Amino acid sequence: MLSKIGDFKIKDSSIIFEKTPEKRAERKFNSLLAEGFKDLKNTISGKKTIYIHKNSGIPLIGSNSFGIVDRNTSIIDVRPITSCNLNCIFCSVDAGLSSRNQVDFVVEREYLVEEFKKLVDFKGCDVEVHLGTQGEPLLYAEIIELIKDLSSIKKVKTISMDTNGTLLTEELVDKLAEAGLTRINLSLNAMDKNLARKLAGCKYNLDKIKETASYIAKKMELAIAPVLVPGFNDDAMEKLINFAKKMKGDRKGYFIGIQNFLNYRFGRNPCKQLSWDKFYLMMKDLEKKTNTKLIIGPEDFNIQKTKKLPKPFKKGQIIKAEILCPGRLKNEMLAVASNRVISIPTCFKKGIVKIRITRTKHNIFMGRLV
Repeated sequence: MLSKIGDFKIKDSSIIFEKTPEKRAERKFNSLLAEGFKDLKNTISGKKTIYIHKNSGIPLIGSNSFGIVDRNTSIIDVRPITSCNLNCIFCSVDAGLSSRNQVDFVVEREYLVEEFKKLVDFKGCDVEVHLGTQGEPLLYAEIIELIKDLSSIKKVKTISMDTNGTLLTEELVDKLAEAGLTRINLSLNAMDKNLARKLAGCKYNLDKIKETASYIAKKMELAIAPVLVPGFNDDAMEKLINFAKKMKGDRKGYFIGIQNFLNYRFGRNPCKQLSWDKFYLMMKDLEKKTNTKLIIGPEDFNIQKTKKLPKPFKKGQIIKAEILCPGRLKNEMLAVASNRVISIPTCFKKGIVKIRITRTKHNIFMGRLV
């Protein structure tokens, strides 16, 4: 394929076209890459995968699935990939092996870091990076390099990562720690092998996860982050708390965060969620039994409100936007306007369209065709 551009040689990770004018070679090479990107597939799910890079025309702010999510606080979500190697029966975003989502996304590392720096410069304060994806962040091929890049930014003081832990090894934990990862939030939902496997929706080695947790605790901060799924693991919480306390040792600070399972329209819903009143009553009861703080708030993470990133649109506003690619959900398309991504449900059009903005919260945008 490269020979169609001209005679070439490879030297020091570079491709050199000696007899082809630079602009012509660059134009043809970019065209070749674009064609290749169209055929990308997720090796786990087999789904079409969209590679978001600096020249893709797709901004990194505006979507809840990928890129950067800023909720006007000192914690910034960085989402480099959408994909998961498990099949959790309670997954809020229907990720994993049996996902009904139509596409996955992978973001170019350099592009992600560049845009993140711009946001940090805008905020002008110390921040925490939260690597929390709609899936498993360790599936991102350049996760070590990404963490190194982020940790080198002066205003970044903490880097935390959510993970199911199944891909972790002692060697990888060492590399993550050396790269600058501060804390792992480990999604561990049961201490019984059969129940853990049932919740994961696939093969799951609980013993390995427990061993890995013990090793993580020696290298960096570890927080156990179970989801309370009513009717499934209600009785598992006390054992999980005791396990988290054991992993904590003498270390101070946050070490367990029990999450309330919530019903989502496009997620997996094996049961009805607990009301928040019932959930907090259960947490208070467990606090007494285990002498452990379970009801946590922004102050426990030192979350500060920050300068608000301007929103280019208002709810109800009608704008023109260009549709560039499909979104994760069936019949969803992603459009772009004013350096923001806008999700459009039930959309079968292409090119420039008129849409009415229906959501703007936290610079995550949705719209409907007009």
